[in-house]
Amino acid sequence: MTPLSRSLTVEGPGVHRLGRGPLPEPGPGEVRVRVAAAGICMSDREVYDGHRDPAFVRYPLVPGHEWSGTVDAVGQGVDPALLGRRTVAEGFRACGRCARCREGETSLCTAGYDETGFTRPGAFADHLVVPARLLHPLADDADLRAAALLEPAAVTAAAVRAGAPEPGERVAVLGAGTLGLLAVQLLAAYSPAELAVIDPRRRRAAAGLGFGASEARGPGEAEEVRGRYDLVVETAGAPTTAADACLLARRGGRVVLTGMFAPGAAGIDPVHLSLNRLTVRGVFGASSAAWTYAVRAFTAGVLDPAPLITHEFPLERFAEAVALVGAGDPETGKVLLRP
Repeated sequence: MTPLSRSLTVEGPGVHRLGRGPLPEPGPGEVRVRVAAAGICMSDREVYDGHRDPAFVRYPLVPGHEWSGTVDAVGQGVDPALLGRRTVAEGFRACGRCARCREGETSLCTAGYDETGFTRPGAFADHLVVPARLLHPLADDADLRAAALLEPAAVTAAAVRAGAPEPGERVAVLGAGTLGLLAVQLLAAYSPAELAVIDPRRRRAAAGLGFGASEARGPGEAEEVRGRYDLVVETAGAPTTAADACLLARRGGRVVLTGMFAPGAAGIDPVHLSLNRLTVRGVFGASSAAWTYAVRAFTAGVLDPAPLITHEFPLERFAEAVALVGAGDPETGKVLLRP
């Protein structure tokens, strides 16, 4: 009997089906991965609800860009030693040839947007096929449940690298969602003099204390520390958080914007920006270098995403799982699908 593989397909906004088909076969330069776990993030919720920019999604689609698994088949030209390896992989299908790719900025590839889980079949399935060149193999004993969060961790790593933290600095993280709490873990490794987490959800902000933050603040308390921080890492993507992050930075400070903002978000005051000589960087996705950074931090034990996971569901309960994401319950952290 021919082996079958399940996949969760979003046919269009609000419409999905769980189907079975032949095992996908890796082509030249590709591997097939047996999925261990796949995270659901707000981008996946936007895909399901039909709110994602049409330039960044292609229906019908098997979502799933945050995942971990084990290589169970290799295509022509791929090292057979990869068989049986636990792994994650970069989502962006960068061309590797354009000027941005040659500079190492693979998330800015000029060949056009192409990403696993958005324009290519993703990991809400038993198996997926990806280019072997995008793999980041893990240790033989790696926790694949936690490793499913290495995609958001790579985005966070891109933000931390852009912010260039130094020991003894005052640092603030604005937003205590998945990206924010992962940022706290990575930033704590630099031994900051202060590491504050700021979030309107008191319980979420307080969770940062368990990840290495020295203090947790709500929005009202944030006004007391305006102009205090050497580095501010914004992770929320809320309408006012870009402007708020700039107000928290000291004169000559650095701000990194990591959240995905919607049209209509409050702008940054150019007068404040200029007079205070702020350096503001944006982050979109993660380069190969950021992925390497995140995987190394995970392997070394500096980064442990496991405590962020609060819910796990089988593929059959996708509708229930996706409904939790973005619903506003402060008790909901990372939601996983476990094929």
